[in-house]
Amino acid sequence: MKFDGIYEKTILIVKPDGVQRGLVGEIIKRLERKGLKLAGLKMMYLSEEKLREHYAHHVEKPFYPGLESFMKSSPVVVICAEGKGAIGAVRLIAGVTNAGQADGGTIRGDLAMGMCNVVHCSDSLENAKYEVNRFFEEGEIFEYNKTEYLHVYMDDERN
Repeated sequence: MKFDGIYEKTILIVKPDGVQRGLVGEIIKRLERKGLKLAGLKMMYLSEEKLREHYAHHVEKPFYPGLESFMKSSPVVVICAEGKGAIGAVRLIAGVTNAGQADGGTIRGDLAMGMCNVVHCSDSLENAKYEVNRFFEEGEIFEYNKTEYLHVYMDDERN
């Protein structure tokens, strides 16, 4: 998938707790209010194989079986958001991983208390590229002009 240009693509996954608690609309609203473009959006169940790939850095840790079980307990909603500095912007909107310590105004700070922290988001450009390709097939990411960008970015930021 295309990753060139001035706009970054990043992943935000609404985890099973967010889906079960009916928070998907609230999360999408926060992304859109920030000025990010939704480039891809889908609901899916995560397989053991996909989870082991996604959480490879945690597979050998004692908490992994519980994490995998939790992530397979319900469908998730996977969002590909796009914008200038999208990775940092989404991480700021999401808040710190431990929701009990997340600032008010963030997704985790407002909507969660512990490690059932409602969302996952990409932590770097490199990981965002892997994650977009991990969760979206060719043709599921949409390239389109977002006319709102005229009111989100100054002329020199769009070129």
